[in-house]
Amino acid sequence: MGQKQRNTLTIRVPEELKDRIETIAAQQGVSINQFALYAFTKELGEIESGNSLRDLRASIDKKQMFARIDDLLGKVPSRSVEAWDRPMSETDAG
Repeated sequence: MGQKQRNTLTIRVPEELKDRIETIAAQQGVSINQFALYAFTKELGEIESGNSLRDLRASIDKKQMFARIDDLLGKVPSRSVEAWDRPMSETDAG
């Protein structure tokens, strides 16, 4: 597998944002560059996912969407909920 080409991106940010980036990168134990790559990648993924969901929502009517959800939920087997996975009642919170 060949090595991916690396490019340099220079961005201008306010001093306060730069300080925050440096602080978080240090807390995470990574370089500013590694943190920036992570933050950009994460945010781009969230934007792309949101766009995909918006496009999907625009391409399907509500009745059809809810019918698909009901169909999927109908395929989930019914089972009892384990005691450790139930919400605590007020008497249990004591």
